[in-house]
Amino acid sequence: MTIEELPLSGMTVTRLEEFLTKPPPGFSVEALGSDYRVHSDPEESLVLIDDFDSCRGKVVFQNSSGRKVKMHNLWEYTSTRKSLLSRRIFLLMSTCEQSGSVSNRKAAGEARVLQQYVVSIDGGHPFIKWQMERGLDWTISSVVGESYRVDVDLTELLESWAARNVHIITDRGVKVKPVWRDASFTLKYYSDALFDFPHWFGFSKRKFKLSPLKLRLT
Repeated sequence: MTIEELPLSGMTVTRLEEFLTKPPPGFSVEALGSDYRVHSDPEESLVLIDDFDSCRGKVVFQNSSGRKVKMHNLWEYTSTRKSLLSRRIFLLMSTCEQSGSVSNRKAAGEARVLQQYVVSIDGGHPFIKWQMERGLDWTISSVVGESYRVDVDLTELLESWAARNVHIITDRGVKVKPVWRDASFTLKYYSDALFDFPHWFGFSKRKFKLSPLKLRLT
């Protein structure tokens, strides 16, 4: 299996086809006709991948929390936080063909998908863990006692990796710079507060970015 890794980021990026045919340690793939069921050990890996349709058929990751992780109390938050800071986190992401006439976000939403990848980051890697802890502490302290949503963005990590490892030539013989789609995951905490006005009016949305060099909070 071809796996590229950035030593400083503790990240691996694997083509979906290679992941399904030769899964990494701790994973197994069961073929059900044209569909696939992926099994993993929830004590070792934190899988945040929704069911999806691929060119190979429908793919279902068992024991997956999905890309949007919902938490309803402090115990669930504490458990999720512990997993994020100690396990390998697996996500599904796509590279798309970039259009020079629109913004990156719009291009990723409209452009043709070139390749799907299973991306893994090591939550226990010192640099990743430091960034994740800072981001989570900042988010929680900002909206304590309220419902909130926080997006964890991996775009900068992936762009850094792609600059050295991805060289895409389209069927038209044109070299393109890929745009990443779904390069994030979301944590949603639901408070039982009766009058949760900040959440109702959309003021409890936060985002932080994991970077190979620094952490940005927005």
